[in-house]
Parts: sequence; C-alpha cells; structure tokens
Amino acid sequence: ASTCTHWAQQLRLSFFSTGPTVSGSLVKGKVGQNITVPCFYSVRREQDITSMCWGRGKCPASKCYQTIIWTDGWKVTQQSDSRYILKGNLVTGDVSLTIVNAVEADSGTYCCRVEISGLFNDQISNHNVVVEKARISTASPHTYTSEKTS
Repeated sequence: ASTCTHWAQQLRLSFFSTGPTVSGSLVKGKVGQNITVPCFYSVRREQDITSMCWGRGKCPASKCYQTIIWTDGWKVTQQSDSRYILKGNLVTGDVSLTIVNAVEADSGTYCCRVEISGLFNDQISNHNVVVEKARISTASPHTYTSEKTS
C-alpha cells in the first residue's frame, strides 16, 4: 500500500509541476462584465497540442456535459453560443474560457477537460463561477440636490 501511495504522491507532484489548473477555481464577476475562467495545459512540443472541451456542470467520466465549446487544439470546432469564446493562444495551452456580457444565469460549475492520450490521463478541472448583480447606488444626484434645497 505504501508503494501505491508513494506513486500517487509522485504523480500528483509531477502533475502540479506542469502548471495547469488541476482542482479548479472560484471566479467572481458582475452582470454585464466579461468573465474569464482560467484553464491551461502544458505544451512543450507540437505533439502535445490536443483537443479539449468546456461544459456546464462537474466533469463527467469522459467528455463534457452540456458542452459549450470544443477545440481540436488548433481552433474552436464547436461553440454553443457566441458569448463563449477562447481568447487565449490555444497552441500554447491557454484554453481559458471567456464569458462575454455575463448574466446571473451564467453562475454555476464549469468543466475544463483536456484530452490527454492514455487511459484516465485527461486533465480535468471544475470551476465555480459566481455572477453578481452590479451594485446600484441608493443616492442619486437628484435626491442629493432636493435634500439640499429643502
């Protein structure tokens, strides 16, 4: 059992050392903003460039649930809505998702799955996105003026 544990620790260390988002992140933004959800994988040579998907909900056993974007590693091949875009340089492993003009309904969990060849090698990360209403000021210039004159 200790050999197995040691191997798992080594695997985890080597996985973290490559720099990708592993477990996920919490991303907060406001309604109307563009919100970027980070996701990266390591590309050292051209052969490392690979397909990936973004989906709504936690990452399933394979692929993505409610897929919103697919890329073949070089370009976006499927996009469910023009508000979901990948602005990063795909071929360098930047597959961060940008949600354009966010609405409250965009809140929730997003899955980033990078397809690495081999059994159970996919790099997966779940990201919690919180879109809050923009704060509305209670005092307006008109109210302030009328108080001063009365």
